[in-house]
Amino acid sequence: MRAPRFTLTLSTLALTSVALLASPALADEVTGTWVRDTGASHVKFGPCGGAMCGTIAWLKPGVETPAKLGQKIFYDMKPAGAGAWSGTAFNPEDGKTYTGKMTLAGGTLTTQGCIAGGLICKSTTWTKVK
Repeated sequence: MRAPRFTLTLSTLALTSVALLASPALADEVTGTWVRDTGASHVKFGPCGGAMCGTIAWLKPGVETPAKLGQKIFYDMKPAGAGAWSGTAFNPEDGKTYTGKMTLAGGTLTTQGCIAGGLICKSTTWTKVK
């Protein structure tokens, strides 16, 4: 009777190890510079204080925006599942801070700023700059 319990424990340990090892790999994939779907800005994502942060790295010339180069707009983004992070998002356009979410799938990064406990969200998609 002990063999099934041992097998279950070993399987659980193996799955947990795989999940823990996958998180740094996904963080490496998100690290770098991403262009917004509108082409108006680039954000550079990288580690900061045990989480991921995103800073404005480029703004399209001639586009009027209150955003500033070097401005941190995603911060304290911590792992929240496979290919997902949650933290805080700042929108320079309206000057407001939102609950932030990020998901990485198939080379596309989707960011969200949410209110009302995540019931109302606005999304933006990003493609990694080569």
